[in-house]
Amino acid sequence: MRLDLYQAETALIAAEQSSLLDEARQKLQTGEKLSRLEENGVLHALQMLIENAIGKAKQILKAKGEPVPVSAYDALAALARTGVIDAEDLSAWNAAIGLRNRIVHEYMNIDVSRVLELVRVDQYRFVVDFLLASVSDI
Repeated sequence: MRLDLYQAETALIAAEQSSLLDEARQKLQTGEKLSRLEENGVLHALQMLIENAIGKAKQILKAKGEPVPVSAYDALAALARTGVIDAEDLSAWNAAIGLRNRIVHEYMNIDVSRVLELVRVDQYRFVVDFLLASVSDI
């Protein structure tokens, strides 16, 4: 897939999922409790955003003629190494990837209250910003 088309799709998904997370964030900031269904929606939206960002990272590396690692951690490290993202942001990316891995593989060991706190304080925004940024801006 062409990188510009991939970018358009990632931006669409980012807008949809971040809108859902923004709605949850607003409820959480007013002290409203989310239903179990809404909590599961938050987990799914975060998973989709992070997976989308991992895919975009790999597409950028491919377009730059860089080796494309299998590991998500390695893909983001390669973006940092090539200057596409700030190396200082790598720990936040690693935490996001770890959250995605926990949602997918260790779903019985998720502290939902911690995840909801991340959403309440808007800590997912850097992923959305990466997805909405034009490839030429990165």
